Amino acid sequence: MGHGFRVTDATLDVLEVLLDGNDELYGLKIAKAAGRPTGSVFPILARLEQLGWVTSEWESGDPAAKGPRRRFYRLSGVGWLGARELLSQRRTSPRSLCPWPVSTFAEPTGDAR
Repeated sequence: MGHGFRVTDATLDVLEVLLDGNDELYGLKIAKAAGRPTGSVFPILARLEQLGWVTSEWESGDPAAKGPRRRFYRLSGVGWLGARELLSQRRTSPRSLCPWPVSTFAEPTGDAR
């Protein structure tokens, strides 16, 4: 089944990070989590955004804050479904096959009796 774009191992890594991620995913954080160089990750994010799989927005905040503004990325509805399908076809890790974002679970607290 064609997805309309080239699917590399790096693309799968980025999609996996986006599936497991939170609302604070910016390019460098995605690259580090995926274990990929930013020179690979940013073109993948741009391609996924052009296809409608990813949405992004620039960080709003204090213009006097140190460092450049961050651009936050998240999967769109169609991207979430497509990423799950693609990862289930290409990877067999339990994390990729979970039907909901892993980040929605809180760490267990207290004694679980």
